Amino acid sequence: MATSVRDDLLAAGLMVFDRVGFEAATVAAIRTRARASNGSFFHVFGSKKELAGALFLEVLRHYHAAVLAALDPVPDAEQGIDCLIRAHLGWVVTSRREARYLFEISRGEWGEDVRAAQRAQNARLAEGIERWRAPLVASGELLPMTPAMFVSQLIGPAQIFCRAFLSGRDRADPRIEADTLIACANRALRPCDRINKQ
Repeated sequence: MATSVRDDLLAAGLMVFDRVGFEAATVAAIRTRARASNGSFFHVFGSKKELAGALFLEVLRHYHAAVLAALDPVPDAEQGIDCLIRAHLGWVVTSRREARYLFEISRGEWGEDVRAAQRAQNARLAEGIERWRAPLVASGELLPMTPAMFVSQLIGPAQIFCRAFLSGRDRADPRIEADTLIACANRALRPCDRINKQ
């Protein structure tokens, strides 16, 4: 299937930003990588900053889709924690360049329009997780806490752990520590009497 000029520019932007960072990246380098003319670039994006914002939202959408796919079919509390953490780790490893852009390179500098779209995408992710989580909190399978606290305890440690991998400081595949991260999340998110003793 043929890609669009927009898709080519986004892919090229990701490659260039990953290689040299946002500040050092130039429209010329992105155009060259995409094999796009100056006119084509500015027909699709008004600036490098606009492309960076569109790329951020596209990568964020892919990440959220991977995370939410872990909840289909709807798992119980233990399986859900396991699936969500493994989905996060798996996406970071298989989409390393995108993960670096999302978690390490982009810094939300792309303007209020992108921040509003980011908030909307984050809200959809939160709603998807909450549909799974709320009944488990009501039944006592998960501890009661705010949705933001739940996600920070669930994904936060895995995300912090992945930073060494994304930065290149540690070449080890972060998935090798999945069981430890899952065990820690279970202790943080589930009542002690509900955690399966291994």
